[in-house]
Amino acid sequence: MIETLKRMTASLDAEYFDIRYETKQVARVVMSKGEVKSYGSNIGDGYVLRVLKDGALASVSFTRPEQAAAAVKKALENASVLASGHGTKRRIAPSPVVKETVKARLEEDPRTVSLPEKLDLTRRYSELLLAQPSIANVDIEYTDVSRDKYFLNSEGSEINEELVTTRLSGSIVAQEGSLTQPVRVSFGGSNGFQKVRNRENEALEKAKIAAGLLKAEPVTAGTYRMVLNPGMAGVFTHEAFGHFSEADIVRDLPSLREKMQIGTPLGVDFLNIIDDATLPGQLGYYKYDDEGVAVRRTHLMTNGVLTARLHDRFTAADFGEPLSGHAIAEDYSYAPIVRMGNIFIQPGQYSLEELLAAMDDGLYIGEPMGGQTSGENFTFGANYGYHVKNGKIAGMIRDINIVGNLYQTLKNVVMIGSDFVLKESGGCGKGQTNIRSCFGGPHVYFKDLTVGGK
Repeated sequence: MIETLKRMTASLDAEYFDIRYETKQVARVVMSKGEVKSYGSNIGDGYVLRVLKDGALASVSFTRPEQAAAAVKKALENASVLASGHGTKRRIAPSPVVKETVKARLEEDPRTVSLPEKLDLTRRYSELLLAQPSIANVDIEYTDVSRDKYFLNSEGSEINEELVTTRLSGSIVAQEGSLTQPVRVSFGGSNGFQKVRNRENEALEKAKIAAGLLKAEPVTAGTYRMVLNPGMAGVFTHEAFGHFSEADIVRDLPSLREKMQIGTPLGVDFLNIIDDATLPGQLGYYKYDDEGVAVRRTHLMTNGVLTARLHDRFTAADFGEPLSGHAIAEDYSYAPIVRMGNIFIQPGQYSLEELLAAMDDGLYIGEPMGGQTSGENFTFGANYGYHVKNGKIAGMIRDINIVGNLYQTLKNVVMIGSDFVLKESGGCGKGQTNIRSCFGGPHVYFKDLTVGGK
């Protein structure tokens, strides 16, 4: 395929170009209330060409090899139009030339598992959960996505990398009269089908939580000391801080660029935030991004000070900062944009019991259930939580929404747990869907967080 890409771009005259070809295979089983709603697999493929000409960057996607010449012509025409607009000239940061083939590291390849077996597995989880007390509905979906990507650029890089993602996820709904309470369940990762096998006990724990929420009391609005579990702390890290570390967002918002200058103290002096897509076996793992740049562990915040941000080759040139390897595309239909890999707060030194004891009275917040940000302000929902009395977990609470300001909240961290858990099923919808965007971390104790009901 690399030779084909070379032929397609042999006559292309530009300061820089790159071209990606990708095949994408998806297998999916969807069940609701024990009935199969969707069952099948599909495969697609396509190309994305990017051209930098006269300081303007243009991209064109196409699906058939015979469209290559027209795509080259269109990309050059688009770049010419953009260049004539007298906008800011785009520059590209230098990057090493790479020639490598990277195969997915899989313990059990989901592509070797038959679709009927995937259906049987999904059905077993569905039937098991529906049989639990107070459970009225289970919507559950199995999906695996295999991407085989080829990359070529005008500098001489030639890369073939394979990414395989497996996921079983859904919603467990408990009901009593007119009251319903949903809880999410999700297993998976990037290292094989075994991640969704033999997880029945964990699924049953989720059903138990859903049923327990029917008796839980709605949280009383107010300001509390809170310990967030790894999933909830991860959502905060991803949504409230992580997007402000993506250089394309910072570049396009002058007020944000002023506040997020490298070297600015933003958090308490023991707070460290890292994005590390090099962690093997984790959902966000990859070796090369969609610009052919090797991803590296990036220390975004060190001892409370902003020390780096996530870049593609163009934002790195704009800021004069090192490449990080975070240019990611959803698939063959899209040009890459800056995305997170595995983002987390670095673990500290305290056990969960020590965090709760230090907090004394407050709230322990469980798994996340959506959220949104508006500039530096955020609102996150939680599936469930508990009162904490005298350092011990007490009664369950529900209808939890946490609201706050990023900059204030970074200064409200009191203690950081020593545990470390990354989510097995992540995702991010910034512009494009990235099912491999992952977050998590340790338990984290915050002071003065505001919570309200629905």
